[in-house]
Amino acid sequence: MKRAVLRTKLCDMLGIEYPIISAGMGPTLIGEPNGAPVELVVAVSEAGGLGVLGGAGFSIDELQQAIREIKAQTGKPFGVDLLLPKNLMTFEGFNEPIPLMTLIEQLPQPYLDWFHKVKAEMNLPDIDLMVKPNTTVMLPNEAIRICIEERVPLFCAGLGNPGFMVKEAHAQGMKVLGISGNTKNAQRMAESGVDLLVAQGYEAGGHTGRIGTMALLPQVIDSVAPIPVLAAGGIGDGRGLAAALAMGCVGVWVGTRFLATVEGGAMDLCKKRILESTDEDTRVSKLYTGKTSRANYTRFHDLWDASGLEALPFPIQVLLCSVMLGSFVKGNKPDYISGFAGQISGLIHTVISAHQVVEEMVTEAVEILTEKLPQTVTVKK
Repeated sequence: MKRAVLRTKLCDMLGIEYPIISAGMGPTLIGEPNGAPVELVVAVSEAGGLGVLGGAGFSIDELQQAIREIKAQTGKPFGVDLLLPKNLMTFEGFNEPIPLMTLIEQLPQPYLDWFHKVKAEMNLPDIDLMVKPNTTVMLPNEAIRICIEERVPLFCAGLGNPGFMVKEAHAQGMKVLGISGNTKNAQRMAESGVDLLVAQGYEAGGHTGRIGTMALLPQVIDSVAPIPVLAAGGIGDGRGLAAALAMGCVGVWVGTRFLATVEGGAMDLCKKRILESTDEDTRVSKLYTGKTSRANYTRFHDLWDASGLEALPFPIQVLLCSVMLGSFVKGNKPDYISGFAGQISGLIHTVISAHQVVEEMVTEAVEILTEKLPQTVTVKK
């Protein structure tokens, strides 16, 4: 069967067949598999798009091993996504692996009191997760060094501005991508020399901003020209892809739809939540990381809101959230468990392969652009 042709400038820049990049989704909690593991990266790249490894949560050695596993399984281009927070809050004296339950005892007293109160009232069990000090989040510069040494084709900053490492990346033949939820930050990244920008609307899962995708895209495109822009937030099928191209984007950055695939790294319960969701079943909160992020709504959101506490700085809030989620999982409290997901969840009803996602998106977009639009829209100059 003849393969559809759908090419943009992005395809030429990255050496890929279709202008579809899977978002580099990290874990929702410490110890959970990454949302975008090696298997998903390989599957998307082999299908003609570009798969991106969710590098958050890996140790430095694990990151290098994962990159080499991808190279061993595919000769196609791929990317790695890391979090580069501007201000990194850490615990003192944290130099070797330590039980998460022990680390939690160092939290400010109001948070510790709340945790123990909830734990007792809900009869939650202790968990045995270990926290490593040498993770990519805690040592972002070391993680960047690995990516450069391994000559990862596309470096992606899921959080923060990667402009400081563009020159070194370019020297190794790499491209650098930044993600922004508003024009102000997009302009900063453009001025710092990034090759590609993702304009991510409020609809997106995970860390997200305050502006809707349709309003954000043209403003970012205009403000950073001629740097190519990809669309993100609320895109899960060929209609979203075609719309993004019509807006002037060179491609799409897709998270939630790839999360709910056979290869997606989310827990089965989180995939089930996506399938059962409507467009209104997600919530934006600082609950999970200390920064605004969108996840499927559960009773955990209500529990947190009732606490009256402000979110701790990133990544300290991640530790508190992880110990709670881990306890909910071990204590069999499914009504309190969810993961990052976007408003497009309401459009997703089946878990399919990543290859099928790419294939269906391309087929539908091509049909819209070549058949449906000419049949339904009359154009005259």
